[in-house]
Amino acid sequence: MISAKEYDKDRFDRSKRLGWIDIHKIQRCRCLVAGAGALGNEVMKCLVLSGFRDITVVDTDSIVVSNLNRCVFFRGSDVKDGMKSKILAERASELDKDVNITARNIRVQDIDDWDAFDIVLGCLDNISARLHVNAHAVHHNIPYIDGGTDGMSGKVQTVLPDGPCLQCAMNRSHYDVMETRFSCTGKETVFYVPKTAAEITTTSVVAAMQVREAVKIASGREDMCIMNAAYYDGISGETFVLEVKMGDQCDHTKEV
Repeated sequence: MISAKEYDKDRFDRSKRLGWIDIHKIQRCRCLVAGAGALGNEVMKCLVLSGFRDITVVDTDSIVVSNLNRCVFFRGSDVKDGMKSKILAERASELDKDVNITARNIRVQDIDDWDAFDIVLGCLDNISARLHVNAHAVHHNIPYIDGGTDGMSGKVQTVLPDGPCLQCAMNRSHYDVMETRFSCTGKETVFYVPKTAAEITTTSVVAAMQVREAVKIASGREDMCIMNAAYYDGISGETFVLEVKMGDQCDHTKEV
């Protein structure tokens, strides 16, 4: 009988071998995941497996059939009656008995305890909600990691205190559709906008990039973070980074 080596009894042994990853700091880090859809599912999976143990997930939506090909924690039996945040919290908790995941069935606009979090991960699919989270994270000096996908492409932007934020990277076309609701703000819309294309492998890559940034921040290695906006092309497999400059009208000291 061959017994397991001591290092094989440590859940995080392979992560610790990277040297700079600080599992103890990661386990104490308080994370907010805004959005429990496709990105939220993949982000939650990676957060728990990476050692994060204090996670809050916020979403108001219920599960529908079209979620099932992109959301690893959702099942057919969850459709209609299952709330995304609640089901995601329950299922992700099964990955590690020591993780504490809190589900909140509220809009991101109703979050009133931003100081309770050390890192915010944005898994939203409309600009208005993303800017709301960005503004509050910046105001409270909380690192914000924003992720987004569109078919086979995706983007990750890490917003660190005193650095360029999500708003700095926006252009006029973003503002033209800012009030468009896709699924995460909890508000109804009076006009119809088709859903954007989505594909699970692209979602997985973007979510993994987001959590990798969270691991860097929690470990005290902000110097290793993506300082601009990273774009992923799922067709070519390439990732490239575009510079984001501080916007002329971006005032990190104003009230929100």
